[in-house]
Amino acid sequence: MKFNQPNIYKAALIVFLLSSCGKGFVDLKPVSSITTINFYQTEEDFRNAINGAYNALRTGGTYGVDSYIFGEIRSDNSTAVASGSVTDQDEFDRFYIRTTNPFINNRWSNSYTAIARCNAILGRIDPVAMNSGLKDRIIGEAKFLRALFYFNLVRTFGDVPLVLKEITDADEGYEYGRNPKADVYAQIEKDLAEAAEALPPSYTGADVGRATEGAARAILGRVLLTQKKFGPAATQLKAVIDLDQYDLVPVYADFFKVSNKNNIEAIFDVQYRSGGVGQGNPWPNSFAPQNSGNAVIQFGGGGNNVPTDDLIDDYEPGDERRDATVATSYVNANGATIPGNFVKKYHDVPAINNDNGNNIPVIRYADVLLMYAECLNEAGYVADGDAFTYLNEVRDRAGLEDLTAAEVPDQAAFRLAMEHERRVEFAFENLRWYDLVRTDRAITVINGKSAQINLVNPVTPQNLVFPIPQSQIDINKEKITQNEGSN
Repeated sequence: MKFNQPNIYKAALIVFLLSSCGKGFVDLKPVSSITTINFYQTEEDFRNAINGAYNALRTGGTYGVDSYIFGEIRSDNSTAVASGSVTDQDEFDRFYIRTTNPFINNRWSNSYTAIARCNAILGRIDPVAMNSGLKDRIIGEAKFLRALFYFNLVRTFGDVPLVLKEITDADEGYEYGRNPKADVYAQIEKDLAEAAEALPPSYTGADVGRATEGAARAILGRVLLTQKKFGPAATQLKAVIDLDQYDLVPVYADFFKVSNKNNIEAIFDVQYRSGGVGQGNPWPNSFAPQNSGNAVIQFGGGGNNVPTDDLIDDYEPGDERRDATVATSYVNANGATIPGNFVKKYHDVPAINNDNGNNIPVIRYADVLLMYAECLNEAGYVADGDAFTYLNEVRDRAGLEDLTAAEVPDQAAFRLAMEHERRVEFAFENLRWYDLVRTDRAITVINGKSAQINLVNPVTPQNLVFPIPQSQIDINKEKITQNEGSN
């Protein structure tokens, strides 16, 4: 053995399994650890194993509790709780990330742990006797999840190791270096296309919340759009629209209510469940103001992910999304109004601290509509054409007037209108930074707000990806190289 710390190359010899126990898909509490020698033998084993792969979505480094640091703090939407001091989040906010930052390390390690779970399922399921329909579905789910984890990695780090099989000998891992991101994207596309063919359009009962055909096609559309493959992206996004499985929730704020989870607009969410069983979402407590007591939420708040005035000012007068998303003050226990911005989009009444029932959206139908409109505009601007129709469908739900060619007279203007619309529609859903990067606007937008953000360094092309964790380079210096410009 050449090292003594966890990394992507160690085999998943211990898998954290999750038992449904008759309580439904969202009951994801780990209950045991079993070596793979005795596991992956039965249909029930694979049910538990795929639930374990879903559970990995909730880790801090993937799509769970810390994902806002990458998508929001890094952007112009929010600041860290202690912005201006030397903190791990402040490094994201003001662009001076160390290679030892724990958040980038968690994204790497949590993602590869999750990928190992998917690879183990895909490598072992074929010879097992089980219901053929269920087997096909589990294979589709594992490919969907693997693609999702790799999409997170490639957008974050650029070139990354592409591991597609279960590794049972840690030394074998030293063969893996960083694959070109084009190869990683090609595998993501392949996994999602195959998942779309294998997954059902919908579920009932305890299975609601699992990946569907629509989820696979919607994420594939996002992946293709990220690579500026506008025509193929439009094909996938229109296929989601034509499934007739989704629609906008009539009232924007209702999408995020705990009582309305997995609604008609929710294409794929990270599932959470309150009740003191270790499956709750900490975001509502994390985002409520510091020192606010129980005035905003029971058990108080951490003051994280503070909305910028710049974001709040970007909402148009009458936009119903503003008050559903942010607040600029609260009334304390003494009746005094305390000024200060905070996120209110996610709210619940936890029974214990950090135990809220909110799901975290990964992709919803409003995103499909706006991405499709973007693809249509990139194919060729048409005054008051179909791109306007899909854009205005989202604006109508927000209580705003339709945009027309009079306000948006050409393709470039439509791009800026889309940038604005996506910012206010998806604020604090972890899309803003990645939207700015994929549209080649990150450097211009962030540097244009240098004084507001108090940047330590101007944003350069090297900042569009994050540093490779130093621990990974130290483990395998011959294969794992650092991104240019990282400290």
